[in-house]
Amino acid sequence: MNEDSGLYDFDPWCIALEPFEGESISHYLGRVERANEWTSYLVGKAAGIGSVIARWKRFHLNPFPTQVQLEALAHILEISPDRLSEMLPKLGESMKPKPIRLCGACFAEVPCHKIEWQYQSVWKCDRHNLKLLSKCPNCEAMFKIPALWEHGRCSRCHMLFKQMQDFQKAG
Repeated sequence: MNEDSGLYDFDPWCIALEPFEGESISHYLGRVERANEWTSYLVGKAAGIGSVIARWKRFHLNPFPTQVQLEALAHILEISPDRLSEMLPKLGESMKPKPIRLCGACFAEVPCHKIEWQYQSVWKCDRHNLKLLSKCPNCEAMFKIPALWEHGRCSRCHMLFKQMQDFQKAG
C-alpha cells in the first residue's frame, strides 16, 4: 500500500490463463480477474486503457476495441492480441448482449461461455442442434454476465450449467 496516497500499488505480474476455443471476452476476463485477484479497474489501469474492461465484460463493445487497446491488454495478460481478438465478435456479426445465452451441452464439454452464443444470428447450438437457453430451466433466473460464472451454475438455485442440457430442446 502506498502510504502517501492511501491507494494500493499494482504490480501487473500475471497468472497467465490459456483461453478456451471460442471463449467470450467476458468469460475470459472474469477467469483472469479471479485467478489473479484483480478487478476490472486494476486491469484497465495496468494496461493503460482505463475502465473499458468493465464494458467489455458486459458485451458493450461500442466503440469496438481498438488494436492499440487489445495490444495493451494482451501484454498484461501474456497472450497474443490475435488471441484476444478471437474472443470478440467476428467482423459484421451483430451482438445481442442481453439476455446471456448458454448451451448446457457445450458447457459440459468445455466449461466456458462461447462468444457465438451472443450473436444475434445464433439461436441454437450448431454442434449439438439444441436451442440456446437464456434463463435457468429450473428457477427461470436470467444468466449473469459470463465474467461472473465462477462455479458454472445458476446464481439463484445453483443448478449446474452442464445439467441444463437435459432441458434444452432440439433446434
